[in-house]
Amino acid sequence: MKKESKLSPQEHLAIHQELYRMLAFLQTAEDVEKFLDDLCTYQEIEQMAERLSCAKYLHNGDTYNQIIAKTDVSSATLSRISRCIQRGSGGYAELLPRYLEETKP
Repeated sequence: MKKESKLSPQEHLAIHQELYRMLAFLQTAEDVEKFLDDLCTYQEIEQMAERLSCAKYLHNGDTYNQIIAKTDVSSATLSRISRCIQRGSGGYAELLPRYLEETKP
């Protein structure tokens, strides 16, 4: 059961926006690594990295079965990533192609 928050909706919004500003403030991959190492558990970072990897596989046209075989991610997680790519807020759909293009070898 989720614990009731002591923060108001406005306070939640403010702390979320502060997190987003902090992430935007980071300038290098090393900065991000240091910040996430302090902010998140190893497992949380691992899960985010795995989701990004799955999003890349989906973007490249891999099937669910191929991705599950490569990553051992659950079909439920993979389905959620796919939904976010198709109907999410645009993080995967807009930013992943741009990132892949800019980091192409």
